[in-house]
Amino acid sequence: MDISFYKQNVSFELNESSALKWIVKSIDLMGFKPGCLSFVFCDDAYIRNINKLHLKHDYYTDVISFDHSNGKLINGDIFVSVDTVKKNALEYHVTFKEELFRVIIHGVLHLCGFNDVTNKEKSIMRDKENNLLKLIIWYRVGYALFHVKQNA
Repeated sequence: MDISFYKQNVSFELNESSALKWIVKSIDLMGFKPGCLSFVFCDDAYIRNINKLHLKHDYYTDVISFDHSNGKLINGDIFVSVDTVKKNALEYHVTFKEELFRVIIHGVLHLCGFNDVTNKEKSIMRDKENNLLKLIIWYRVGYALFHVKQNA
């Protein structure tokens, strides 16, 4: 198991140990095993470029997952736009941290084989996200996972 966290053009503190425990437990509860995962937290320009280059989509998004899994072993790269997460948090009237956790686990769920194209798939994905977000409180690591600097 190798889970790494990177920042590209963004600044915030990450309690990697707590985030790692939550991600690993979430993957386990989905019936998979964590392999090599990288999380890249970036700005809108960076993720838009990734979206254009690799997916041929010319727009911003909150998360992009590249799946390199092998059977039950979850491997992949997850790009998270911190800029879009901040905007979405305001739009959905949730905290930045809550939206960030949701986007992280959304990316992980894609690697576990869940999609969100149809309304039924979106509903299933949202239910999974909500259940896995409850782990944060259960493990009592919730709001200690991430601390956003005021000038970020």
